[in-house]
Amino acid sequence: MATKTAEGAETTGTGSGTEALKDDDTTTAGPGAVTETEEPEEAGRETIGEEDGESEADGAGDKVPSGVGQGAGAVVSAALGLVSLTGGWIGTVASAREQLIGQLRTSTSASVGTQLKEVYGDAWHTTALWAGLFALAALITAVVVLVRPAFGTPGRPQAVWIRSVAWAGLSLGVIGLLLAVLKYSDALLAVPSAG
Repeated sequence: MATKTAEGAETTGTGSGTEALKDDDTTTAGPGAVTETEEPEEAGRETIGEEDGESEADGAGDKVPSGVGQGAGAVVSAALGLVSLTGGWIGTVASAREQLIGQLRTSTSASVGTQLKEVYGDAWHTTALWAGLFALAALITAVVVLVRPAFGTPGRPQAVWIRSVAWAGLSLGVIGLLLAVLKYSDALLAVPSAG
């Protein structure tokens, strides 16, 4: 038989209804149910945090230089060193121009020695000068490429092929500069004397 208490709550005589009601409350709103709903949220938060960490790592990885500029510089240094040895189009044009100027300045009555110097000697020196400029440019470019990793990202080594090509450009530049100095100073392939 149901009776009313002072608070107005209805209870049964046996008390089994109250106990059953209490059991239901703990089952539906107990700590186990709350724990089950919290675990997926925490797992979701951990997954999101890991994804954010990966995206930040990817963003940091995008900022690392690829080394394309260094590779291009190494190839340019080797090409400039090769041009310093072969003369190049600019050196040929400058030499022909100097030869033409020598012909215009030299009269037909000038001595053979003067004609040789003005027409051929100055043109030869102009060719040597341009070869030396290309060799110097090759040297500077190769040195910049080889020294660049010291000022770049720490712990990121330079590619082997970049170092190899830069060293080739440096070697060609040294040889080209040496030959240019020897040609300009008439120590190598000097203009023959008139006598």
